[in-house]
Amino acid sequence: MESDDAGDHLVGDQAVTVHFIGAGPGAADLITVRGQRLIGSSPVCLYAGSLVPTELLAFCPPGARLVDTAGLDLDEILAEMVAAAKAGQDVARLHSGDPSVFSAVAEQMRRLDAAGIGYDVTPGVPAFAAAAAALGREFTVPGVAQTVILTRTAERATAMPPGEDLATLGASRSTMVLHLAVQRIEAVVAELVPNYGADCPVAVVARASREDELIVRGTLADIAGKVTAAGIRRTAVIVVGAALTASVFPGSHLYSTQRCRS
Repeated sequence: MESDDAGDHLVGDQAVTVHFIGAGPGAADLITVRGQRLIGSSPVCLYAGSLVPTELLAFCPPGARLVDTAGLDLDEILAEMVAAAKAGQDVARLHSGDPSVFSAVAEQMRRLDAAGIGYDVTPGVPAFAAAAAALGREFTVPGVAQTVILTRTAERATAMPPGEDLATLGASRSTMVLHLAVQRIEAVVAELVPNYGADCPVAVVARASREDELIVRGTLADIAGKVTAAGIRRTAVIVVGAALTASVFPGSHLYSTQRCRS
């Protein structure tokens, strides 16, 4: 079993069994070297077939047990992990993007802790980073925006905690990236306009980094219509904020001549 990577999690003397691996935003080659190596050394691979590129399964060792979790509930997923642990087999658990956000990893970890099964986490390229790359933009621009808010909406998902509604989060006018929200783009616009203004730039990036990637640019005033016309209904992030179009801004302190001379 793997136990030499930084960040390995041990439960008592239980060695790591489950490797949560960020599989990236869609392109099969946007995975870390560590993630690829762990896939190649794990005889069991659990993956979300609707989101994780199937090309990654080619890294699995011959004869590996491949389980598409798209149609499984948490109990069924945990049962696969427990069975692997009893058989002394490592599990590569592939999650789209990066496991640190909107991945449902926390509830799996809670179950594994209760079962005494060790795990570790290998980060991946998150969807918002892939979207920034696709747009050719930095989301933190000096003098314009130095904060990025990653959030979602509550429709067809668990309720948002108090104080995390879009009206409250938008008060800072920071760069905002919304996951799992493109299906209700009209409602999102209505909630953001009071803080950001109708002329605030917006970009919607669907299937970032994939061959069928699609980018729609606009403002809060027209983005809903453009998204509807483009037929974007899922696997997309919405990016809102002045950083998307900023062209006049001060240079960063990091590379300033004054800093370099001091």
